[in-house]
Amino acid sequence: MERISVFILVFLYFISTKIACNGHTHINNNVQFERRALIDFKSGLTDPNNRLSSWKGNNYCYWHGIGCENGTGFVVSIDLRNPYPYTLEYEYENQRYMNLSGVISPSLIKLKYLKYLDLSFNSFKPIPIPQFFGSMKNLVYLNLSHCGFIGEIPSNLGNLSNLQYLDFSSNSTYYSDFGYSSYLFIKNIEWMTNLVSLKHLGSNYVNLSMVGSQWVEVLNKLPMLTELHLDGCSIFGSIPTPSFVNLTSLAVIAISSNEFNSTFPEWFLNVSSLVSIDISANELHGRIPLGLGELPNLQHLDLSANDLEEVQFQNFCNLQYLYLSYNNLNGSLPDIINGTETCNSKSPLPNLRELGLGSNQLMGKFPNWLGELKNLEKLDLYNNQLQG
Repeated sequence: MERISVFILVFLYFISTKIACNGHTHINNNVQFERRALIDFKSGLTDPNNRLSSWKGNNYCYWHGIGCENGTGFVVSIDLRNPYPYTLEYEYENQRYMNLSGVISPSLIKLKYLKYLDLSFNSFKPIPIPQFFGSMKNLVYLNLSHCGFIGEIPSNLGNLSNLQYLDFSSNSTYYSDFGYSSYLFIKNIEWMTNLVSLKHLGSNYVNLSMVGSQWVEVLNKLPMLTELHLDGCSIFGSIPTPSFVNLTSLAVIAISSNEFNSTFPEWFLNVSSLVSIDISANELHGRIPLGLGELPNLQHLDLSANDLEEVQFQNFCNLQYLYLSYNNLNGSLPDIINGTETCNSKSPLPNLRELGLGSNQLMGKFPNWLGELKNLEKLDLYNNQLQG
């Protein structure tokens, strides 16, 4: 009986050791596979500042910009965003010096568990966005903005149904008879309807002139969308009204510097989740609808540099930033801002921090309520006919 027990114990030890070894071998194979894919990716890049100097040795989970899943060693994130995005002039030289450039290797496809990829503010010009990105179906976050890409944005990005954040905003523009145009463009936007998980879309300065009015109906099919950025996309004409407003989560809409020639889109009044609206530098005309003040969460409104002639604000109790400079607004300030007694504070625009009304045709005396804006930090009334 003892011999049988000993035999069973030896057998179990042998089996458990073999399983453990096989598991260890499997993990080691994964490690080597992931590491090889990263090395192949690095080999295509030009790195003048040696940002990737840590990319050596076997422990790639500690390499700069790499994030791994605990326990498995699978690469789940690559963050190689340029640390000096040129938001200020003096940062431009730093930005250029820290640029990654070259060729983006398709070896990234081999990273089957990759969810997060950020290559923004580097310089991969003049190449198109690689088609193989559309095969990386586990991606949740993809940021390719300000990378110098050219050409048509691949429609197979529509395969990325798990994607929540997508930004391919361009910094590559040229001047033509029609103004500034982008080297990046979209011919047909229908593929975006497949991005059912998308929450953030950044497409600033990507040429959408060939899309026409289709953009509203397509994006209206993305019910989880919370931020929409389409500044400078060469969209023209009116802002269409969708057949049914489905953008119930939309908080930010930024469509400035286009060529919209229409009245204010009244369907915005049905999107109660809106926090920020920017339609500046277009050709909006007519009046601003009274119901805009009923949006309960609105904090930022920029309608500057349009042809608006009439505005009367009611409520706007939560508004913090209001920009209406460079329009054709006329009348006196008391006529423009009224009805704010409905706010809890019983004072006009109680949360307002910045107010821009410069370069209009306002006239009359400065109203007393200007002195009641207790949170106001910036006021622009320049180039009007107001009297003190």
